[in-house]
Amino acid sequence: MPGPDRAPESVFPRLEPRLPSVSKPIQYVGGELNSTVKEWDCGADTEGGETVRWALMYPDAYEVGLPNQGVQILYEVLNERDWIIAERTYAVWPDMERVLREGDEQGPIPQFTVDGHRPVRSFDVLGLSFSTELGYINMLNALDLAGIPLHATDRTDDDPVVLAGGHAAFNPEPIAEFLDAAVLGDGEEVVLAISEVVREWKAEGRPAGAMASPRDELLRRLAVSGGVYVPKFYDVTYGPDGAIASVVPNVPGVPFRVAKHTLMDLDAWPYPAKPLVPLAETVHERFSVEIFRGCTRGCRFCQAGMITRPVRERSIETIGAMVENGIRSTGFEEVGLLSLSSADHTEIGEVAKGLADRYEGQNVSLSLPSTRVDAFNINLANEFSRNGRRSGLTFAPEGGSERMRKVINKMVTEEDLIRTVAAAYSHGWRQVKLYFMCGLPTETDDDVLQIADLAKRVIAKGREVSGRNDVRCTVSIGGFVPKPHTPFQWAAQLDHETTDDRLRKLRDLVREDKKYGRAIGFRYHDGKPGTIEGLLSRGDRRVGRVIEQVWRDGGRFDGWSEHFSYERWVAAAEQALAGTGVDLDWYTTRERGYDEVLPWDHLDSGLDKDWLWADWEDALAVADGSSDVEVEDCRWTPCYDCGVCPTMNTDIQIGPTGRQLLPLSVV
Repeated sequence: MPGPDRAPESVFPRLEPRLPSVSKPIQYVGGELNSTVKEWDCGADTEGGETVRWALMYPDAYEVGLPNQGVQILYEVLNERDWIIAERTYAVWPDMERVLREGDEQGPIPQFTVDGHRPVRSFDVLGLSFSTELGYINMLNALDLAGIPLHATDRTDDDPVVLAGGHAAFNPEPIAEFLDAAVLGDGEEVVLAISEVVREWKAEGRPAGAMASPRDELLRRLAVSGGVYVPKFYDVTYGPDGAIASVVPNVPGVPFRVAKHTLMDLDAWPYPAKPLVPLAETVHERFSVEIFRGCTRGCRFCQAGMITRPVRERSIETIGAMVENGIRSTGFEEVGLLSLSSADHTEIGEVAKGLADRYEGQNVSLSLPSTRVDAFNINLANEFSRNGRRSGLTFAPEGGSERMRKVINKMVTEEDLIRTVAAAYSHGWRQVKLYFMCGLPTETDDDVLQIADLAKRVIAKGREVSGRNDVRCTVSIGGFVPKPHTPFQWAAQLDHETTDDRLRKLRDLVREDKKYGRAIGFRYHDGKPGTIEGLLSRGDRRVGRVIEQVWRDGGRFDGWSEHFSYERWVAAAEQALAGTGVDLDWYTTRERGYDEVLPWDHLDSGLDKDWLWADWEDALAVADGSSDVEVEDCRWTPCYDCGVCPTMNTDIQIGPTGRQLLPLSVV
């Protein structure tokens, strides 16, 4: 843990002369609108006299990381406290990595924050937000560039606490040896609680207590709270079959299971209130408002829906205030209303009309992310397109056949879809995008090939109702990856050869159709990245050796297709897992049984394991035709006993409130 001495010098004077030699140098400059740079000892005059310093990292390039909602929220929440500093850092591109490693006469230039250009190693906490497991490699590179030892056991009291969060942190075991700690769930409250623990420990003179070092004492204090997972305080043993035999705490007071955090009353946390405005082009050029958190639709493949339960809506008044505040403080002209299924908000119609009325005649457009077929209505779509361009609509049937949609509990019929796209095409839309997955449990070639028939029906109906031939349908397909804390966490992953073969057959079937083929776009990725994502998503601590080997072999930015190397991962897995009795296929294409100890079983998302297993069995029963079980949305039906609300002491928070979107007050 860095000491309380003088503020570290900015590395910008060393960096600036080298910026012309790298691509997109503006991404390393900082100074964005609404960014924050605070005095290093800003907490000196506060109670306790201590400052807690966070370096927040989204482990991808600036253009992907800056728009990330989670990091922006935590950046603002932390910096609102007068005794906390929060700055940001992102993964540097290979050309900048060379610049940092070559350095200058003073030596290598360390990984830095873009706000104050301070060395990351000087901060108390390095907090990483993982949306996807493929960001693990970039974490290792950032640690090395920062001069922080890769392995947690090698770190000293002069190194920051390396803390992981985000969806991928619900199974942090593959990176356990590189992490000091991980937190599950919503971050707004827990980062402040962690900061309080750090401040108190520093104010006491950084004691070691009964632990081997002051660093271990700080980690112990975090762990005994029950809400922070410290991997080194848990011993993992393996059985002769290669599976985990036990996960047991090795420090008194550390809980056997670590619980996720759930933020209730989103209206009390209207963040980000001052979103960052990027200096360089980013993947999302818009301001986003999260209108609710969580989803209880019960799609069996969807980790995000399972781990973010229960549903918590923001009120129409708070949404309106956040939209107006965001527009004023950023200058963005597009506002995205985000959630896992935004059209499910109980007052979405009133929200859409109220915002469209408010900004009519202004250069402000509203957008929804992909919409459930059964939640879409044309009035809603018209409201969202009233003040902006009428772009394409995106729907996600997910399964290619009706049988598959029943298996995954995506209860959308083909007729539902055709009826919905007919309404869209008849009201002036020309472009519809359909998203599917390939490799779902029990899937056959025929399930995938039915996507072609569905796409042709969409085009035929579009031509019929619009009277035009220029309508288009884009079919986008992703490979299914089984995820922890879902009913499909026990499923075998489809091998990449079969995935690619099915997608080739589908592509050829679409292209050979003379009547409709030209009107159907087809986008998909090969199955190899999905195989590696599967290794990382359901891996245990032994997979850390694979990750480190890939990084040492030159792996960087594996979430980008142009940088990803399947061969490098396969070679690393063969080398790192030799002699362990497990291999790449063991982690991916193997089905698990109920009695197997899963690497994340000691991490509590609130979901009852028996409930998840019963839902997995229901999926298999639906697949073979012996059952027709549908799990409905518990927002509108009796409780299905998934376990979240009683375990986490939470409940569903939804409208309707009966309130209206307030008109703007005169300023």
